[in-house]
Order: sequence, then C-alpha cells, then structure tokens
Amino acid sequence: MSATSRPETVAMLTKMTREMRATILSMITQAGSGHPGGSLSAIDFIAALFFTRLKHDPKNPSWADRDRFILSKGHAVPALYVTLAKRGYFDESQLMTLRQLGSPLQGHPVNRFMVACEAPTGSLGQGLSVAQGIALAAKLDKKSYSTFCLMGDGEIQEGQVWEAAMSASKFALDNLVAIVDWNGGQIDGSITEVMPSLEPVVAKFQAFGWDVKEIDGHNFDAILDAIAWADERGGKPKCIVARTVKGKGVSFVEHPTKYHGAALTKDELAKAHAELKEAK
Repeated sequence: MSATSRPETVAMLTKMTREMRATILSMITQAGSGHPGGSLSAIDFIAALFFTRLKHDPKNPSWADRDRFILSKGHAVPALYVTLAKRGYFDESQLMTLRQLGSPLQGHPVNRFMVACEAPTGSLGQGLSVAQGIALAAKLDKKSYSTFCLMGDGEIQEGQVWEAAMSASKFALDNLVAIVDWNGGQIDGSITEVMPSLEPVVAKFQAFGWDVKEIDGHNFDAILDAIAWADERGGKPKCIVARTVKGKGVSFVEHPTKYHGAALTKDELAKAHAELKEAK
C-alpha cells in the first residue's frame, strides 16, 4: 500500500472496512453467537495495520521475521478473521464457518488451528504479557520485527495487564505497541459504571513508563498518523489509546452493552446491511 497516496489509502480502507463490517455481522448471525460490538469497534485499526504497516507474508505465516499481532481481546476475532481472509491467508468462503465444530475459525483465536493467529487468547488480560515476551525475545535475538497488541478497555481492569506494562517499560521494549480499543463498554455495563477509576488511562500508561498517544480510533488519518508516530518513537514501549464506538457503523448496534455478545437476527442483519450499503 506504500505506493498509494494518503487520500487513496484512506478511501480504500473506508470502503473495505464498510464491507468487512457487513461480513462480520453475517458471520456472527450465521454462527448464532459471537461479539459484534467489539468486533466493529476494532476493525478499523486491525485493517489499517494489516494493509499498511505489518510486515507479513500470507503464503508463509510462520516467517521468522514477520511482525507479530496479538489480539488480546480474543472475543473480537471475527474482525481479525475477515482481515486475514482479505489479505489472502485463507479463502473468504471459510468465514461463514465461524464457531462451527471442526472449523479453524473458532470463537476465540486458536493458533494450532489457524497459524496466522499468533496466540490463543480470550482469557482476558493475558495478551500484553504474551506480546511483551515476544518483543523481549526479538531484542535478545537481535531481530527487527515489531509486536502489536490490541486490548479492550474492560480488559485492562485485569492486574496482569499492569504487571506486563511495568516489565515492558523496565526492558525498554520500544518494539512493542499496545493499542487500547476504548469503546466504553463491557459485558457487565459501561466502563464508567463498572470501573470508573480506569481513567485517566493515558496518564496511567505514562506513569508506567510508556509513550502514549490518544486518537479517534475510527479516523483513518489519525490511525495512520499514530502508527507512524509509534514507528518514530524510541526507547520506550508505545501505547495508542483509540477512542472508538462499540458497534461502529450500524446505528442500532452502536450501544455500550446491548450487542456486546449477542448475534443479530436475520431481520436485524438485513437492516444492518442496508444501512452499511447506504453509508458514505
């Protein structure tokens, strides 16, 4: 994508993620279960990473020098699956096997079924520890690859996240980038109701020795600028706090809790598809 201009890249990502949202909702409705809200809030950043930044090879997913992406909020894996399919890791027809018995597309990432998934996640709070271990291994092995970890805002209530944040700073892992998908909701309610003391999250990561940037997580110019910012910063791990909307892109799905873990009905799916088709 480096040969295209910024406006062309933004236009491409905007069109593609609108189509991805429709596919994600189809996958979850077909499965009869899943997590549409967090998948739709995360898709913009995931797509931007895989189409503009990550060094990877769909024909060789175990390539030793690839950049690593850890989806710590594993319940949003439909967003990762649709991105991997678009990048050529597997045929898009497989997407509709989500959560089916025997499918490599399980409800959370399982790397023994899908090699392109770097780690099995879903027990929330563990992804940053995995990512910082990979980043430390790169330093010890004198490798140049980067590691990105996408976490949820509710997930960072887990104490293990902050233990990882401390040690990543101690080891000056400037090859590690954490992204917090701050969509304001979790299964038990809004973040402000469940754990209001998470704010100020920017100051918290800074206090743990990280460089931090806060952005609109649905603005592709802001996302691309943040990715470039992370590449330019040295000496510390980086954290991008992406302020997002749960269920982004479909008006009636944009709710902090209603569609956290509820599949759309077929009628709702048709309504969502019509809305996405009309979106500019």
